[in-house]
Amino acid sequence: MPKVQINGIDLFYDIKGKGEPLLLIAGFLCDHAYWSLIMPSLISQYQVIRLDNRGMGRSSAPESPYNLKQMASDVAALLDHIAIDKVHLAGHSMGGQIAQEVVLAHPEKVQSLMLLSCLAKGDGLFNSIIETWGDLPGNVNLKLYEKVVLPWIFTDTFYSIPGMIEGLIEFAIRNPFSPATHSLYHHSRAMLDCDTTNRLQQIHCPTLVLVGKQDILTPPKFSQQLAQGIPNAELVVLDRGGHGFLIESPDTVVSAMLNFLRKLEPAYTNFGF
Repeated sequence: MPKVQINGIDLFYDIKGKGEPLLLIAGFLCDHAYWSLIMPSLISQYQVIRLDNRGMGRSSAPESPYNLKQMASDVAALLDHIAIDKVHLAGHSMGGQIAQEVVLAHPEKVQSLMLLSCLAKGDGLFNSIIETWGDLPGNVNLKLYEKVVLPWIFTDTFYSIPGMIEGLIEFAIRNPFSPATHSLYHHSRAMLDCDTTNRLQQIHCPTLVLVGKQDILTPPKFSQQLAQGIPNAELVVLDRGGHGFLIESPDTVVSAMLNFLRKLEPAYTNFGF
């Protein structure tokens, strides 16, 4: 699992599978492993590239502030390093915000776009939550922090599964690559500073906007705004799952992603030979 020096940091990335390249960008508080449950389905058909955003996982965590355009530049530089000209691009939550900045700055690099549980700009409630998530790590331990965050991520159905939430909290506590306090602060402020509302019409690649009906952090209204702003975007609202549907409903999510990608495949004419 290699690292590359780009834009003044060491960026961790991982490549698995064969086929057309598909790059996945995780969101706030998450590293590349957040996509793990859907990886088997993806790598059977695609060359899947994952990375740890600056400040997360095994990538560098500089003390200086981050912004989403900067993190989009990291993605573009990674593609240049691994000599991939064009990718299908998917981002979850903050990762989707980064993905928007990638396609806006480098449209030639993006074959298609998938925005999962995402937004163009937060409202007052969302901004208050994210601001708090950036401030809290310096004031509470990781276990309490996870207890504060997770109710916004998962549904009551998921909470009713015995031991599930406790297991996720234990996993976070034992993670040897837990994010630094300053990284969570900088990521939260980067999310708050981002607004693509007036630039969405500049996105012209095929786009899927995917959200869970029970998402209370980035509710379906945010995805509706994205789909209305991006020309010819397809909006899919899943009946099951909240913001964390990559963990809660992975089969449903990957099925929607693959259905979208399948529709982009060239139609071949049967010439009888």
